Amino acid sequence: MTITQQYFLDTYRARQLGEPAPPAPGANDWQVARELRGHRQFRAVVAGRPARGRTRQAIGRWPRPWRRSTC
Repeated sequence: MTITQQYFLDTYRARQLGEPAPPAPGANDWQVARELRGHRQFRAVVAGRPARGRTRQAIGRWPRPWRRSTC
């Protein structure tokens, strides 16, 4: 059964029982992503690491072949 079929079945059951319809699939994806980011930042602070910019700092440490050395 696909997620769409499950959603329609849940919507049908909710309508039969007079309950509110469930949220559509994918309706809360951005909210989940924001909460996950917040949780990761929280875990970083608790572990004593900087909470912001860790990915950008890691990318900044990669060697860049297009930069020429000035030596």
